[in-house]
Amino acid sequence: MKSFFGKMYLTLVLIFLYAPIATLMILSFNQSKSRSHWGGFTLEWYTGLFENEEIMAAFRTTIILAFLSALIATILGTAACTGMQFMKKRERSFIMGITNIPMLNADIVTGVSLMLLFIASRVSMGFSTVLLSHITFNIPYVILSVMPRYRELNRSTYEAALDLGAEPVYAFFRVVLPDLMSAVLSGFLMSFTMSLDDFIITHFTQGPGFDTLSTKIYSEVKKGINPEVYALSTIMFLTVLVLLFFVNYKPWGKQPTGQIKVMTKREVIVSSSGRGGRL
Repeated sequence: MKSFFGKMYLTLVLIFLYAPIATLMILSFNQSKSRSHWGGFTLEWYTGLFENEEIMAAFRTTIILAFLSALIATILGTAACTGMQFMKKRERSFIMGITNIPMLNADIVTGVSLMLLFIASRVSMGFSTVLLSHITFNIPYVILSVMPRYRELNRSTYEAALDLGAEPVYAFFRVVLPDLMSAVLSGFLMSFTMSLDDFIITHFTQGPGFDTLSTKIYSEVKKGINPEVYALSTIMFLTVLVLLFFVNYKPWGKQPTGQIKVMTKREVIVSSSGRGGRL
């Protein structure tokens, strides 16, 4: 009985969470504009969506913004994790605590704070301010994704590469980064997903004439719900669902830890660049 009620409770929770989304997806194929009447199956709203220049412009802006913010945040977050490896345990714990604050903080507080910062700095609101804002809230996700993987690495492999004559930068890209790649990609995809559907922070830091998909949908809803919004929301949901699937299941696999990457003698000599390392 306990198992039965547990499964029933889980089923009700899932229905409560996904029934509205399922309704939205069904309405995106409804020929009638009425939400209470089924007028037949149609793809008219999807066709109209791709013919709507304003929505497609917002879509392109959203994709570019999400990709750039995720890429920059991934580079900065991975570099921050690398730097923390050379800190003392107390300092590293302090930095990790600060990293958790933006994730626990309310989005509206972050959005208003960034807006006030840009206004005080007399920065013109637009693509650049939204990009900086997205990078800011994406970096903690990258750090919290890469740092656990860093702790699993065997530091002896990096030191062995240095002993073989490799430069520190060369050893990082050939020994450390391949072992971190699964976590780095997870952080990138998570950042891309968070940037893709962010609304609150974007709303406070955008300028006039600048729209992403989330702000465009919000403005369309205020004027009256258009079935094209249903189609757009369905595409966004499926996109985020696919990205989350890749983040959680990591189809690219994991590289084994604790193994030294084999370098030829020529590679070691070329990479040493005056370190004087010898085989």
